[in-house]
Amino acid sequence: MAVKLRLTRMGAKKRPVYRIVAADSRVARDGKVIEQIGFYNPVAVPAEVKIDAEKANKWLDNGAEPTDTVRNLLKQTGILKARHEAKSTKKSGK
Repeated sequence: MAVKLRLTRMGAKKRPVYRIVAADSRVARDGKVIEQIGFYNPVAVPAEVKIDAEKANKWLDNGAEPTDTVRNLLKQTGILKARHEAKSTKKSGK
């Protein structure tokens, strides 16, 4: 089962709000999800992003691939940078 971190659309017409979820890549966009890890509101000024770093790291450690948009959101929130720094300190510490 290939797991992806991706967006599912919620909200009203022309007022989208997205949930960031872990889901099987073969399931429809708004289909069955494994776990919700955050949300993204592009309508708010500035855009509102909240991601549970612990859950995101757990899924990334287990091999989940983020979509391009989710990868950008993870970069924005600093989760990928912290993850990269943690890995580089482990390698240099050995």
